[in-house]
Amino acid sequence: MTQNKQNVGLNELQIGLLRMFNRNIPEADILEIKRVIVKHLGSQLLEEVDRVVEEKGITEKDFLALEDNHDRASTKK
Repeated sequence: MTQNKQNVGLNELQIGLLRMFNRNIPEADILEIKRVIVKHLGSQLLEEVDRVVEEKGITEKDFLALEDNHDRASTKK
């Protein structure tokens, strides 16, 4: 089932997780579950960044140029 932005309901994974955790869970276990999820999603993000960097041919020199770019809008007023 494809979901679009207009359909904001829970997806199958969310429903499955709710069913799985429909019980009292110790706070330490909740924190560990959150750490596992964050680690997994972080790993996926890094893989995607690596893929895009490779695909676009972005180099360390490009990153350094962005780091030195001071044309970004300032949040201070």
